[in-house]
Amino acid sequence: MKVNPGGKTPRRITAAEAAALVKSGDWLDYGAITAQPDVFDAALAARSAELSRVGIRNCLSVRPRAVLEADPTGEHFQWFSLHFSGYDRKKHDAGISHYIPVNLGEIPDYYRRFIDPIDIVILKTRPADKDGFFNFGNANLWHRAVIERARVVIVETNPNIPLGHGEQNGVHAGEVDFIIEGDGAPVAELPSTAPTEVDRAVGRLIASEIEDGACLQIGIGGMPNAVCSQLLDSGQKDLGIHTEMLTDGLAELYRAGRVTNARKQLHPGKSAYSFALGSRALYDTIDGNPDFHCLPVEATNLPDVIMRNDRVVAINNTTQIDLQGQAASESDGHRHISGTGGQLQFVRGAYASKGGKSFVCLSSTYERKGIRKSRIVLELTPGNVVTTPRSDMMYVVTEYGIANLKGRSVAERAKALIGLAHPDFREGLEREARAKGLIPRFY
Repeated sequence: MKVNPGGKTPRRITAAEAAALVKSGDWLDYGAITAQPDVFDAALAARSAELSRVGIRNCLSVRPRAVLEADPTGEHFQWFSLHFSGYDRKKHDAGISHYIPVNLGEIPDYYRRFIDPIDIVILKTRPADKDGFFNFGNANLWHRAVIERARVVIVETNPNIPLGHGEQNGVHAGEVDFIIEGDGAPVAELPSTAPTEVDRAVGRLIASEIEDGACLQIGIGGMPNAVCSQLLDSGQKDLGIHTEMLTDGLAELYRAGRVTNARKQLHPGKSAYSFALGSRALYDTIDGNPDFHCLPVEATNLPDVIMRNDRVVAINNTTQIDLQGQAASESDGHRHISGTGGQLQFVRGAYASKGGKSFVCLSSTYERKGIRKSRIVLELTPGNVVTTPRSDMMYVVTEYGIANLKGRSVAERAKALIGLAHPDFREGLEREARAKGLIPRFY
């Protein structure tokens, strides 16, 4: 980055003074994940009765948002999310949080080409270093693109944000209008859950397909992280990391000496990621560590970038898959749950990588209101959004096995997926598939 780009001289103000800049009808951007502001958010919430039609764009809230708690009917603030957390999902159920469909790696381009200029962007950063740069820490993503499109740039500083080495991972004081001193709270953590027996079974199957020198992308959730646990025991070496989300499981592999990044073609010797979300141990691992390279999301997620590394292994969750291989990973009918994220882009990038493999994993069943149901189904739940199309699907994994759908006919796919379903549902699935003509009589 250039020294003092923009030529501004930022002014220090209080959170209340910053919130006073907001007018009815304004568009604000809170950034993504741990970069979302806290003291500004509280100060803006205190003004809720004075404001109307204020739009706020965000991604994956890791803490409750004061503006939403102060406005439970959405009369004053409207929340637009690029990916839901559990909190965002609850607010969506209440009618005050709205999803923006995206491929995560394309978001910087959306800001630069399609999204109207933003009135105010407020991002949480580290305090300025000796050269005047406010480091984004563990959340780079599309924050540079937002700053380029904002009329007013505000940073809320917090010294507890880990120092993230990387590219374009910060903003210079010359681009900043106002500085708010934050509350110094610890960086929000994502609680980890102990892997289930199903998670471990899936992890073992995928780990057996990973070779020495593979380059890993791990999605969010217990099942992908269970793969990392299995890799600790299975002996692969010289692993690389090129991922959207840096997880605790990947950091544990690094600390165990399994990650060298020595065989990567892109950013050799460095673990490339766009954001890190997990435990304090994860943040301590990346803090000031030049082995980790925090990049804008277009530099991690675009398929033509991903494929530049050999032997890319992409591991992602889904919640439902039909007998033709369509994966619905982000909704439950018309109820939105999470988001497309980077799943489809990593599925495509891994496939295009020399020797690459893409795994979409799921438990064979789930339980709702005391009734066990199959996640592998004849047809998706009405309203469900397809995240990964059948034509892109490569490996599908449940606790009952693994199947590669590339090059398989509809009938072959249906048979293979029925074999991955829970035994209690296989007969019914085959009967339905034959009745609908997915499996012909002679097959």
